[in-house]
Amino acid sequence: MSEAARRRVAVTGLGVVNPFGGDLLDFFARLMRGESAVRLYHHPASPSPLAQPAVSCPHFDAEAVLGRPLAGVCDRYSQLGVAAAFSAWEDAGLPRQNGGSDEYGVSWGTGVGGTLTFERGYADFYVHGKDRAHPLSIVLAMSNAAASHVAINLGLGSSCLTYSVACASSAVSIGEAMRRIQAGESELVVAGGSEAPLSFSVMRAWEAMRVVGQGDEETAYRACRPFQVGRTGLVLGEGAAALVLEDWEHAQARGARIYCELAGYGQSCDHTHLVKPDAYGQTRAMRLALREAGLDASEVGYVNAHGTATREGDPTEIEALRQIFGAHAENLLVSATKSMHGHLLGATGAMEALITVLALARGEVPPTAHLDEVSPDCQGVRHVMGKGLRGVPLKAALSNSFAFGGSNAVLAFKALS
Repeated sequence: MSEAARRRVAVTGLGVVNPFGGDLLDFFARLMRGESAVRLYHHPASPSPLAQPAVSCPHFDAEAVLGRPLAGVCDRYSQLGVAAAFSAWEDAGLPRQNGGSDEYGVSWGTGVGGTLTFERGYADFYVHGKDRAHPLSIVLAMSNAAASHVAINLGLGSSCLTYSVACASSAVSIGEAMRRIQAGESELVVAGGSEAPLSFSVMRAWEAMRVVGQGDEETAYRACRPFQVGRTGLVLGEGAAALVLEDWEHAQARGARIYCELAGYGQSCDHTHLVKPDAYGQTRAMRLALREAGLDASEVGYVNAHGTATREGDPTEIEALRQIFGAHAENLLVSATKSMHGHLLGATGAMEALITVLALARGEVPPTAHLDEVSPDCQGVRHVMGKGLRGVPLKAALSNSFAFGGSNAVLAFKALS
């Protein structure tokens, strides 16, 4: 696509379902204070005892937010996703579409989809001895259910696409939504992701990989410490985030409030290992995002890092940042907000993109919580530690998402000039 033909993409709405239970700005304020939502999570339906540091959304009441009929036909991951999409839609100042719009679409990401429905089905058969599955099991569990519910309830007829690319899923969904708008295939897309991975099987599976952060009742809140000396791993989290992306001229014509511009998207494959990250693959994704955005690396002031607090993942990402940003890396603000909201697997890219948009729009950069001694293999950038930074004049920011399977996705945002 020629530069002349490519349409600009505005971010006009943000919606989130977060573990603190407050609204969008309350969520961001808590992140700025370095508050952690990580707790020792005791699985309520474990066939054997299971307690693991994790992040849940205990304040979310699906029936109160969505109404009983809609909540009843949704797996929890869909409930979270629809709630975030509705919130973003309202934040964008959009009316509910009565007859629907063939110019508006949905682009969604999830890594494990309706895993709670699957697990409930196994329990019904093998634990409780039932001889019949729940009649809605398929439509509850399918990975495109969340996107479909958003499209149906908001009347979005342009497209309804779901991406499952492990931990890059919702970053890819946002990038691909941008592509549709740039090409003139949609005027507006609700893009994001949702995940509800706190099932016994998923939690045990991640624990078996020995990459889950450690902690007891007193220390669980700091179990995820990206870039820290002695870090022990990630923590799983549930939640959802959504962005309303819009053709720039369309947004201006309806008088929409514009947070910033989604200006670049880079996607690459490491093609080296199923789970081991690769700096070269990550640099290619960042380079592509910067090139499309028309940005020099020195113009980027903040990177919301993928930063999972794993022994191999963190230093690989820092090495990639040093390669891309060169001498500017020493001044580059970097933080990993997973330390506070957890790793939402397929939804984490959307959550971190939303945080990056707010950082850019407000000139405020959240910290990496619990980071007080940077590991020797994670040095070379300006880590934001303890509390967030305010009054930061940012021109551009990146949000990094790097997934198992070697898939990398980077989103580049530009501040309003």
